[in-house]
Amino acid sequence: MILGSTGSIGVQALDIIRRNPDRFTVVALCATGVNAQSLASAAIEFEVEVVGVTRGTCGQDVQMHLLAGVQDRGFSQGDHVLPELVIGPSAPEELARLDVDIVLNAIAGAAGLKATLETLAAGNRLALANKESLIIGGDLVSHLARPGQIIPVDSEHSAVAQCLLAGKSSEVRKLIITASGGPFLGKSRKQLEKVSVEDALAHPTWKMGPLVTINSATLVNKGLEVIEAHLLFDVPFADIEVTVHPQSVVHSMVEFIDGSTIAQASPPDMRIPIAWGLSAGREIFRVPEAAPACDWKTASTWAFEPLDEEVFPAVGLARVAGEAGGTAPAVFNAANEAAVAGFLAGEITFMSIVDHIEHVLHLHLAGSGDLGPGSSFVSGNALTLEDVLAADGWAREFSLGGSLAS
Repeated sequence: MILGSTGSIGVQALDIIRRNPDRFTVVALCATGVNAQSLASAAIEFEVEVVGVTRGTCGQDVQMHLLAGVQDRGFSQGDHVLPELVIGPSAPEELARLDVDIVLNAIAGAAGLKATLETLAAGNRLALANKESLIIGGDLVSHLARPGQIIPVDSEHSAVAQCLLAGKSSEVRKLIITASGGPFLGKSRKQLEKVSVEDALAHPTWKMGPLVTINSATLVNKGLEVIEAHLLFDVPFADIEVTVHPQSVVHSMVEFIDGSTIAQASPPDMRIPIAWGLSAGREIFRVPEAAPACDWKTASTWAFEPLDEEVFPAVGLARVAGEAGGTAPAVFNAANEAAVAGFLAGEITFMSIVDHIEHVLHLHLAGSGDLGPGSSFVSGNALTLEDVLAADGWAREFSLGGSLAS
């Protein structure tokens, strides 16, 4: 099952499945329905049983494309069956309860949290491309998951998971998460004051959606990944480092107590971690020819350098949120998503994004309960889904209510 099937991760997952029909069968697909023809075409091609559409206004369009598609394939003669259609905001959660081998959650942003929780509660394995659901869900997600139930699909965390196979957890000294540095590597804060949306969307190595691309430019994405690594691998924040690696070939590393460092390297292609996530835990562990490997006959240079946290303070700010736990990561993430939307709309500057996150996060940690429902910090020990959703909603409403422009 693929949730977020028309997005970048979903499309690449379908490419892998298309080339390996003997290994994978798609039971269900889910997307917003905005790209109705793409969703319907994939559903018909892979003969899925269920199609989810989260935007009710798009349901009719998807249904029309499904009908047209199955008629072309012999629906009227009974040669092709129309998939069941589930329409509405709760479609991902409804599909996640189906009895499937694995659910790939590639929904963008905090919207993927409920689907993650439903997947785990149903006992399905979760290939997690939606890092935000783990980050904002925190203990809710990690306590619900049984060992090995979550398989990371982020390239960095997939790399860490693969590197960890080289030793015991007790032998790990630190995790090293690599960062490309984004389009503004080496720039000063002054140089970043007049960054345009076009500049920030011009990532040097990865092709991603606008939110993730801007997050990479601010390095908020790397901060989120530090929190994710802590939750996935139960490694203290002090033992998780970030190093800048512009070539994006080494996706992350694990340093062991004997001084050995194990790295996972491959060209910057998400199909490798997606394929590993889809097959991890099965007898089939590696998917042949998921993507091209490194060309070892061609000379190349890999560089590694420390992160400039003065220019890019987002990683340090994420550590503050992660160490606090509870509702703090949800506020960090929601404030960022609101600020990125403001930047893309031309309402705030690039440098204001992280400044805004810091402002909202510190208000939350200070216990400013008078700012509205959800503004009070709740610790991880007492955390509920309602607390997470309230904190997420408050941070977004507070941002839209004028904080972004102030």
